[in-house]
Amino acid sequence: PFLTFSTERDLREKVWRTYYNRGDNGDEYDNNAVIADILKLRDERVGLLGYDNYAAWRLEDRMAKTPERAMGLMEAVWPAAVARVHEEVADMQAIADAEGAGITIEPWDYRFYAEKVRKAKYDLNSDEVKQYLQLDKLREAMFFVAGELFNFKFTPVEAGSVPVYQEDVKVWEVSDKTSGKHLGLWYLDPFARPGKRSGAWANGYRGHTTFRGEQSVLVSNNSNFVKPAPGEPVLVSWDDAETFFHEMGHALHALSSNVAYPTLNGGVRDYTEFQSQLLERWLPTDEVINTYLVNYKTGEPMPADLVAKIKAASTFNQGFATTEYLASALMDMKYHTVDPAGINPDAFEKDTLDALGMPTELVMRHRSTQFGHIFDGEGYSAGYYGYMWADVLTSDAAEAFAEAPGGFYDKALAKRLVENLFAPRNSVDPADAYRAFRGRDAEIDALMRDRGFPVPAK
Repeated sequence: PFLTFSTERDLREKVWRTYYNRGDNGDEYDNNAVIADILKLRDERVGLLGYDNYAAWRLEDRMAKTPERAMGLMEAVWPAAVARVHEEVADMQAIADAEGAGITIEPWDYRFYAEKVRKAKYDLNSDEVKQYLQLDKLREAMFFVAGELFNFKFTPVEAGSVPVYQEDVKVWEVSDKTSGKHLGLWYLDPFARPGKRSGAWANGYRGHTTFRGEQSVLVSNNSNFVKPAPGEPVLVSWDDAETFFHEMGHALHALSSNVAYPTLNGGVRDYTEFQSQLLERWLPTDEVINTYLVNYKTGEPMPADLVAKIKAASTFNQGFATTEYLASALMDMKYHTVDPAGINPDAFEKDTLDALGMPTELVMRHRSTQFGHIFDGEGYSAGYYGYMWADVLTSDAAEAFAEAPGGFYDKALAKRLVENLFAPRNSVDPADAYRAFRGRDAEIDALMRDRGFPVPAK
């Protein structure tokens, strides 16, 4: 927030430099030597296993399969993202010039002037949007979507009949609408409280299995909304509403499972966020907007002009967001495909970004010396590309629904979605599963359209 709203440019620069130079100051906390050691040890380990580099080993069982495919995706999007950055900088520079600021846009100016551009172009009032986003109505909307796509029915469980770990946690039984078959229990833990971790997430307490008799699912969605006074609604932002749908996607992924063994309820890093990201696309559908996104006082649905503003703003600042992310993802893959002997991470980062043509007005989202995703454990090492890989799948699959005769509620396509992309979990190769759903491999065209980028020529 400080870099977005502070009018003190010298302080913005000081905060920016302090933040982005963490671990790269040549002192006792400098991480460059640590990174070099990590890269060497990883390379040595996979060499013993017969792999050319760490990324080749890491991606072998991922959807991308090879570093070359992951790099190919990122490099296909990179030029359009950088071109959009130049457009965004031009818009910001025009405002700075009009205000007589007498500056050239620098990285510590980007967020500040981007906010001015956002207000000038979109005039989207977040408080106005919140009037139409009631937590209880959003929950009902998610139940509606789950019923239409998955044929699920959610029935409230009487308080006290199922143990819960905190009094605000509510429970619903999930069953098949047609057969009435019990599928599992869904827990909702919506409110912040002391000792609860921040953010929003899904917890799987028990997954579906059949190898020792059929076992139903226990799954929860967890948020940190402020608990209201009795009788008052919980009003949330559009971003929080999307996150609510996103985490429900994880729960539906668990509830739709038909696998036999517990180990098959997991997934690979570049695929596990796809299903949850996809469910976000049902939030702005007409069926949800007209019935569930209603003013908490009047009951009137969200006006069409406000919906249009929200959709128009979805591509705002995509040059910045995509480029800063891709720079980090590309660096991750470069680090894990190069021979690390004698590597100097600081110099390697600079040389690699220069070769990519990184715009000078911004930096990579996570500079090397603070890139915990890939160097603090192995959760995302040679895997940070996975966010964009999942984004490509999400956009491509959503476009399939947009093109279907029944739109986002097309029954035939929904059946293919559940049978191929949700129910199998990790029992089918994700590439084969997606091909069975879409009839082809995912393409980047839909992602480019979603972000407002030009679609590359075939």
